[in-house]
Amino acid sequence: MCPNLGRMRTLVLMRHAKSDYPDGVPDHERPLAARGVREAALAGDWLRANAPDIDAVLCSSAVRTRQTLERTGVPAPVSYLDRLYGASPGDVIDEINKVGDDVAALLVVGHEPTTSHLALGLAGPGSDRGTAEQVARKYPTSAIAVLQVPGPWSGLRLSGAELMSFHVPR
Repeated sequence: MCPNLGRMRTLVLMRHAKSDYPDGVPDHERPLAARGVREAALAGDWLRANAPDIDAVLCSSAVRTRQTLERTGVPAPVSYLDRLYGASPGDVIDEINKVGDDVAALLVVGHEPTTSHLALGLAGPGSDRGTAEQVARKYPTSAIAVLQVPGPWSGLRLSGAELMSFHVPR
């Protein structure tokens, strides 16, 4: 048996930062607004201070998610996935299930309402009730949910993680 299969993993779910709405620009191509640039950098500061070092990133291919990730300064290897743009929570879980067992901390940068639905759907026994209530109320731009995942990524299922914390960088 691989020694990494039974260890606890960290899943970080981040919504993209505040985007702009330039005339004539398709949704997928919308860039960050000035506020989003600032808040994405604050999110990166929070991650460095409060989360384990990120080993890998799954990021939507949308311009605003790519720019959000860039502004966080997270140096991990990234997979930009078209499938995460407009994804369902099940689509995101399918992509997480493909992550290698050598990844202890995974960041997923995506969109609403998928990110909040995913965080709540994964939140199983042991999850912080107050944190789940915050996520259910509103998952603002740049917000970050941190979950603990027992075992390999390939085994992640609904209710299969513990929602530990939620932070909105402002």
